[in-house]
Amino acid sequence: MWAKDKLILAVVLLVVAFSIGLWAGHSRGYKKAEADIKKIQAEAAKKAGEDAAKAANPFEVANPLSGVEVNPFEKTKKILNPF
Repeated sequence: MWAKDKLILAVVLLVVAFSIGLWAGHSRGYKKAEADIKKIQAEAAKKAGEDAAKAANPFEVANPLSGVEVNPFEKTKKILNPF
């Protein structure tokens, strides 16, 4: 008789402990996911703002001479005549 009561008590305690663990894990995971979502939304809003600012500036142009050498003959002169 005592063994049956102990078994029932152990099963009830296991179910209660499992339920408490699920509840605590769910609330903790939910809070973490909520923080992650807020962080992602903030980064997306910042990026969208920067992209909109770049698109709205009509005076920003790329420098067409950024990759051009000043005097290409200097480089050729150094290669052909190392003295």
